[in-house]
Amino acid sequence: MSRAMTSRPRALSGAAFATLLLIALMMGANHVAARLAFNNGVDVATAVAFRSITTALVVSGLLLLQGVSLRLTRRQQGFLPLIGLLIGVQSLCLYSAVARLPVALALLAFNSYPLWAALWDRLLYQRKPEPAVVLAMPVILVGLAMALDVFGAASGLGTAGQWGQIGGGVAFALAAAATFGLAMILTQHEAGALDGRLRTASTMSMAGLVALATVSLQGGFHFPVAAPGWWGLAALTFLYGTAFTIMFTVLPKLGVAGNSAIMNVEPVFALALAWLILGQSIASMQVAGALLVVATVIVLGLRRR
Repeated sequence: MSRAMTSRPRALSGAAFATLLLIALMMGANHVAARLAFNNGVDVATAVAFRSITTALVVSGLLLLQGVSLRLTRRQQGFLPLIGLLIGVQSLCLYSAVARLPVALALLAFNSYPLWAALWDRLLYQRKPEPAVVLAMPVILVGLAMALDVFGAASGLGTAGQWGQIGGGVAFALAAAATFGLAMILTQHEAGALDGRLRTASTMSMAGLVALATVSLQGGFHFPVAAPGWWGLAALTFLYGTAFTIMFTVLPKLGVAGNSAIMNVEPVFALALAWLILGQSIASMQVAGALLVVATVIVLGLRRR
């Protein structure tokens, strides 16, 4: 979606840079708040439903207030629901990963989405990945292997024991990355000309419907059983909705399209906040791997095309 902004980078003002970092902070805090909610009785579908529907309502209100054109081509009418469906699946998968892994590790595995996007672009539109993407692939994979402690060296559990603990969460995070990468490519090729607010309202509405369908299948909403869960649910809804509203209303005016890769410091913020709020910590080798992944993704996103 928004991370698919792809115009030529230009110099950032102080306000633009601070805004990008604020969005990254809110996104990281959103996932920490989600884990707090999950630890207190909230399930993934309930969290995604509240987050997506609230964001869709806020952005739809902005569309009406600002008089954004709602006209769509026939092709856009066909692809927008598909993109929204993918974002709904991605949201469920990523929150499922956050519920099973330390927050920062879930986000790092998800940060492999540029590789998935390059793969989908090749498969669907026959576009070869840029040399920078090819060079970044092994670096990101090495960083992920370090961060996830794939051989269980840092945890002392060994390979089998470590994957017994992290396997499900990693699978959900990679599924989220794959679906998000596909949504990015479809957005770029099939809906890139649309106003970002219209795309967001559409995709968040569909994501909300996907979450509501999941809620229905599992027998209804699962609300918090303790006060911290309510705080977490409220915080994740506010932080996510606010971040996306800023992303699509303020960022275009600041001229930061193409520099949005700076927001990929989100896992670093999540790592610090999860340590402070949730007491989650990871080994120094995992921190090094995390920084390697984040740095590579940022360099990849800031490259000149």
